[in-house]
Amino acid sequence: MTLRKRCLPPGWYPQEEAQVRAFLRGAARDKGRSACAAVAPHAGWAYSGAIAARAFAAVDPDADTIALIGGHLPAGSPALFAEEDGLETPLGPLEIDHELRSALRQALSPPLFQRQTARDRYQDNTVEVLLPMAAYFFPRARLLPLRLPEEAASFEAGKALARLGKAFNRRLAVIGSTDLTHYGEPYGFTPQGTGSAALEWVREVNDKAFIEAVLAGSPEDMLRRAVQDRAACSAGAVLGAAGFALASGAGRGELLAYSTSADGRRRSEYFVGYAAIAWRPTGDGI
Repeated sequence: MTLRKRCLPPGWYPQEEAQVRAFLRGAARDKGRSACAAVAPHAGWAYSGAIAARAFAAVDPDADTIALIGGHLPAGSPALFAEEDGLETPLGPLEIDHELRSALRQALSPPLFQRQTARDRYQDNTVEVLLPMAAYFFPRARLLPLRLPEEAASFEAGKALARLGKAFNRRLAVIGSTDLTHYGEPYGFTPQGTGSAALEWVREVNDKAFIEAVLAGSPEDMLRRAVQDRAACSAGAVLGAAGFALASGAGRGELLAYSTSADGRRRSEYFVGYAAIAWRPTGDGI
């Protein structure tokens, strides 16, 4: 069994099993109807781990395959797939759903995407930082890790994934990985200057508008807000999760939690927004 090894340095997430379990122990499962898809942030756990856990805790606990979609890919990039047999986590390896991966790679070939899918050879936090949560909340599930580009085709990729899940008789759930507005001079984005007014604008205007587009399920608005307003760093992952949710018969999205990296800190001249969003099925899908 070939394993994709951990690449992120210590500090992004706990490195030992006991530490992972201690961090996540308080993340209770939702008592309502389980979500078929969710959005979770991908910063270090010290900043966004609690928000991400809310998303994972909302997802169907009986799912037998979890598609974990990352991003950080611009439009025109190929969809990227991990080609190993499994992925290393502090809680042990996660097996990849080879059959579903092969079928999805074929489905995402041109003309849906401009370029053929490719092997994900790169160190990237959007998937890896969430792997211990996948292992904790879904210990018996297989994983389908991939990364999708920031373009409308990623919404169609999510719908294709839903169709394949049904064709292969999978109890499939999807989690899309993104952070929201990256604000401040280190990110080259300061349209509202600095200080408390800038933080209020990010929370109440920029992030809020993107979140509303996600909740409404509008791929055009999601993409526009992400690209033009710089309100999300991995829009392809969100589009994939939203497309899957629509094709799975989900209703309007639900905001589970929101925060920024500035929350609880006396002063911060730069910060990032985080949201947990879930879609719960209401019908049979398409």
